[in-house]
Amino acid sequence: MASTTPISQSQSLFKQPKLAASASLSPASLPKSSLSYWNRTCPKKLIGAPPMRAVASSTAAAAEKEKKRYPGEAKGFVEEMRFVAMKLHTRDQAKEGEKPSDAPPVGKWEPSVDGYLRFLVDSKLVYDTLEGILGKAAFPEYAEFKNTGLERSGKLAKDLEWFREQGYTIPEPSFPGLTYAQYLKDLSEKDPQAFICHFYNVYFAHSAGGRMIGKKVAEKILNNKDLEFYKWDGDLSELLQNVRVKLNKVAESWSREEKNHCLEETEKSFKHSGEILRLILT
Repeated sequence: MASTTPISQSQSLFKQPKLAASASLSPASLPKSSLSYWNRTCPKKLIGAPPMRAVASSTAAAAEKEKKRYPGEAKGFVEEMRFVAMKLHTRDQAKEGEKPSDAPPVGKWEPSVDGYLRFLVDSKLVYDTLEGILGKAAFPEYAEFKNTGLERSGKLAKDLEWFREQGYTIPEPSFPGLTYAQYLKDLSEKDPQAFICHFYNVYFAHSAGGRMIGKKVAEKILNNKDLEFYKWDGDLSELLQNVRVKLNKVAESWSREEKNHCLEETEKSFKHSGEILRLILT
């Protein structure tokens, strides 16, 4: 039997917007008898799910937060150490310095020969200790830093002998040097990351600020005598670069936690070295 539905009504059914069909697929618009079918056929994770673009953006943000970049990290771990060390300088010592100054600038120092000798003697004890530790290499990575050309112990021995020849009495090591040397020994046996922080700061600081201090002191009390302590066999910039490469290579095997632990030791390195440096003014 033919349908009694008017043609005009049939056509209107075909002209309903597609959006209407889409809207009718929401659970709220379905009759109760159809809800069980909806639950079986429509994955629950799609109901109320955020747009895919929002999910991707959120995931990328989380990944970026997790992979936090540390200052200097892109250039290698030595740059991270340098960045932390610079922050512990005063503004008159370095442009990046942030530490308040509790002493006059080096140019205004009034050093004495006796004080300078105490500084040289305690410095030699520290370098003797560092170079002895590296020679024994309690940890494999220490062996990387033997015979780098940065060694200072032999140079200081020559300088102290020169002072002796000039008639000066060479003092025994004092409390700051003895304390730092013992600390380095203890640290080297149980904490290689912290020890290497001290290695870096002692040698690299002397090659930069240390040379400047030596020049100023020589101008005031040594008639511009150029001590062996401030001379290197070979090109200094090349020697330093070779050690930077070795330091970066060793740090590649460290976890982020171990790297942070190394960086945290910088302040202690500055504290001990600063106490020895102040002997110049005694």
